Amino acid sequence: MPTQRLVIENAPERAGPYSHAVLANGFVFVSGQGPADPQTGRMPDDFSGQVRQALLNMETILKGAGSSLSEVVKVNAYLADLTDFDRFNAVYSTFFKDELPVRTTIGCALNGILFEVDCIATLAER
Repeated sequence: MPTQRLVIENAPERAGPYSHAVLANGFVFVSGQGPADPQTGRMPDDFSGQVRQALLNMETILKGAGSSLSEVVKVNAYLADLTDFDRFNAVYSTFFKDELPVRTTIGCALNGILFEVDCIATLAER
């Protein structure tokens, strides 16, 4: 299967020259997703709301690419403040319940947002 670069309908507007996702060798590589609501462009003010929206954005892209949260094998999570780690886990665990991917959680400056996430998933059998 040749590599495909995707811009997904109903996903947040991209903030630069990149694809929402790339399909390569049976995997879906999702670009970092922040907490902007794709319909309004607004971000929740609270940390938990930003985590929830970013994960919903990631889920939208996965579905548009032919995958799903249950196919995620690797997550990178970026927190502006690592003291929010427990609140992050509380929201994250509502998205990933049984089939847990490997994960790395990093504290970093995020240019005005509190949370960003990216992932690698497998493609569903077609």
